[in-house]
Amino acid sequence: MERLHPGVYIEEVPSGVRPIEGVSTSTAAFLGKAQKGPLDRAFMVTSFIEFQTTYGTFLNDSYLAHAALQFFNNGGKRLYVVRVANGAVPADVAIADRKAIPAKTLTIFANSPGAWGNELDVDIANGTQDAGNEFKITLKRNGAPLEIHDNLSMNPDATNFVENVVTANSKVIKAAVDPANDTTDKGTSQSGASPATTLPAGNRKMVVNLNGDGPQTITLANPLTTGAEIATAIQTAVRALVPLRGSTPTAAFTAFTAAFGAGIYTLTSGAGGKRSSVQVTNAPSENAATLLKLGKNNGGTEQTGAAVLRPAVGTDYHVGDAAVAGNVISATFGSDGATPQEIDYQNAFALLDIRRDVNIIAVPGIGSKTMVDFGGNYCRNRQDCFFVGEVGVVDDTKEEAQSFVNGLTVKSSYAAVYFPWLKAIDPTGVSPEPILLPPSGYVAGMYARIDAKRGVWKAPAGTEANIGGAVGLTKEITDAEQDTLNPIGVNVIRVFPASGIVIWGARTVATQADPEYRYVPVRRTAIFIEQSIYNGIQWAVFEPNDDDLWASLRLNIGAFMMSLFRAGAFQGTTPSQAFFVKCDSQTTTQADIDAGVVNVMVGFAPLKPAEFVVIKISQKAGDSAA
Repeated sequence: MERLHPGVYIEEVPSGVRPIEGVSTSTAAFLGKAQKGPLDRAFMVTSFIEFQTTYGTFLNDSYLAHAALQFFNNGGKRLYVVRVANGAVPADVAIADRKAIPAKTLTIFANSPGAWGNELDVDIANGTQDAGNEFKITLKRNGAPLEIHDNLSMNPDATNFVENVVTANSKVIKAAVDPANDTTDKGTSQSGASPATTLPAGNRKMVVNLNGDGPQTITLANPLTTGAEIATAIQTAVRALVPLRGSTPTAAFTAFTAAFGAGIYTLTSGAGGKRSSVQVTNAPSENAATLLKLGKNNGGTEQTGAAVLRPAVGTDYHVGDAAVAGNVISATFGSDGATPQEIDYQNAFALLDIRRDVNIIAVPGIGSKTMVDFGGNYCRNRQDCFFVGEVGVVDDTKEEAQSFVNGLTVKSSYAAVYFPWLKAIDPTGVSPEPILLPPSGYVAGMYARIDAKRGVWKAPAGTEANIGGAVGLTKEITDAEQDTLNPIGVNVIRVFPASGIVIWGARTVATQADPEYRYVPVRRTAIFIEQSIYNGIQWAVFEPNDDDLWASLRLNIGAFMMSLFRAGAFQGTTPSQAFFVKCDSQTTTQADIDAGVVNVMVGFAPLKPAEFVVIKISQKAGDSAA
């Protein structure tokens, strides 16, 4: 701040404190087969209703919708969904135009692949505001109205061009205009009945927009005492606009005509096509258009070249209908394709690469060793998320669960396996008996619920992890059976009379290979700390690598770790027992400085779950009375 005049100056001095904000830990991502929805991206939903709107309902051969329902039922709030398919095809129908010899003009597509699109019907009618140039699409599904898109144009330069309007507003369909289909029809503007055939000296101007080239004011020259003279004056004035034209073909102006016959003025563009039009509006002064009744606001009518390219009026154009007849030029039957294979699921993981806020990943119902290996390895490579795996539905015995986990080739601390599957009431009401559901949807929701209530450092297990939305298990495990499962990292879901169905395990699959990260909350706490610090110290890049930077890093990271200590995230009764942050000349040597490196050491004493609560009881001998 410059100091030029005597007085008091106030300066704000940076404190050096840049608070580190903890990252979210409860945003999940599920991959699976869905009835509909996008295939090219991970899309977030925040409720099961939103899931159904985007991805459809329950399928007999997929557990994705069931898992999403149980995720939200058990405390989940944010869920990315990746739809997996194998050769799915979107339904469509191509409709003819209104020319004497009809041609394909507009194709309506279901906005995502799948057989669901075959349930759509399209009605075409003239537009409500401009029945001569625009049209209306009414979309139905199984006969029930879904959407209405009105006042649409086939002119690609119009603000209400059908492709743009439908793309921006429809949740169900896409529209594509055939670019090769055009017309030689020329746009016209006709006056209303009984227009003036003479013009006073003070009313000689109007605004003309030819083929969308832009509005231009024309002034009519004498004589203007008959309709024919007025028409000739209009034609001469418009043709004289050629030097002012933009990208419109010259012929639109040079071949422009204006005529008066049967008591009506007719103005015609000199160039035909889908962009051909004549629009007349009032001049701000000396206006003649009102007297001549030219322009829509003055009782005139205007017809565009694109009007004949509108889809033919009709009802119940069936999307995906193989019966091509009448105004239907072609149709494609929507298909769900073949059953997705594991490679399809693995390839779909790539769609999560850009979603850095994902913390929990699951592939509900795909309980295979290779999927757990792949998911655990994916999360280990990212180092910012955790994979919730499950045994297969057929693995319903203790021995099969043991074999499953022992058969894993990737003993990743970024993954956990849960057993057994759960029984639930069929949400469709079709099955009178409980159906079997994979545990991953329930467990991911429980992770989110415990994180929000207690913190990521609390194990998502115990009586607090009481599962909702289930009525039983495919296998009820005893203490003796869990004795052989818990040590190898099989997290058992159990039933207790006082607690109901609960998660009764909190180990990663690296329980033996990497004991330091044996427990799910320890690994997830480490992820939380690492990612929070990573995001919170980006400001340090390119700062001078000296004592001031080191002190600032110690201050900000230390403040973050202190906030976690106060929240009960660590072992220890004092900060020094719970964590340390070191950044000085010992961690960053001159060689490091020369290489552009600053090293920060952060350590913490993680909370570990009390898996084994041991109560020792002994008898106390009674004292004899003195």
